[in-house]
Amino acid sequence: MQLGTRWNAGGEPPARLSADVVATIRQVEASHLDATPLPRWTLTWLEGRPVAELDDGATVTIVTTDAAGTPVVRIED
Repeated sequence: MQLGTRWNAGGEPPARLSADVVATIRQVEASHLDATPLPRWTLTWLEGRPVAELDDGATVTIVTTDAAGTPVVRIED
């Protein structure tokens, strides 16, 4: 695992993320932008793949990629 970074929902994601992952992050966070305070993304890297987690206090939404590089969204309660 490689340490990454944190940023607020609606903020600028790290430039290292692919355009497809950024588009998926934007879709996920669209429903969180009225929250106060804004939830924060946590980005780590596992086996070279991004693992972006958005914790809104009730659920954790995870955006990662499959082996082909296609974004995958998972929600954990």
